[in-house]
Amino acid sequence: MSRSPHSRPAPSSGTAPRGTGHVRIIGGRWRGTKLAVPDRPGLRPSSDRVRETLFNWLMPALPGARVLDLFAGTGVLGLEALSRGAAQAVLVERDPGLASALREAVAKLSAPAEVHAADALAWLRGRHDTFDLVFLDPPFADGLWAGALDGLAPRLAPGARVYVESPGDIQPVVPQDWVLHREGRTREVRYALYRAPGHHATVTLRADDPPATTE
Repeated sequence: MSRSPHSRPAPSSGTAPRGTGHVRIIGGRWRGTKLAVPDRPGLRPSSDRVRETLFNWLMPALPGARVLDLFAGTGVLGLEALSRGAAQAVLVERDPGLASALREAVAKLSAPAEVHAADALAWLRGRHDTFDLVFLDPPFADGLWAGALDGLAPRLAPGARVYVESPGDIQPVVPQDWVLHREGRTREVRYALYRAPGHHATVTLRADDPPATTE
């Protein structure tokens, strides 16, 4: 849930910012639930179409999964995963006001989720647990993909899925032993789902199975 290029969050007092709009959970037990979108410059929730495509890809992996939403923003990716069967989520967001809004959303849903108001890369260095599914959608202007991908390596369970979102003209370099499962593009973004090593069966795109495209 990154912010759009060339924008940074406004200074925050640490209280939950007033919502100026909403994003909607589109599937699972909380389907139709609206989450407030805080008033932050450049906050860019993943679109409903992209999320619907992504969670169709993820359907077999969600039941019982431990999820990390590393640049959480509104938290809709991590909370959507919980809605669809994931067991637990950790939401990391450096902006204190956004983190406060995330805590309110978690409390509203009684969701099995932790919220950490922290710098994502520093937070990764201090952890020792692992995750089955990671959402990696950092602020585009900050160029954090390489650092985040490096920091994730020891935090991934065998066969973990990693979702990576970036501008349409940027394809972050992932570890060589990751397998690209699916990818798609809109006019603004590239979104891709990878599989880390350690799984029993390799599932990749077939030659006749083109990447998804969302207009």
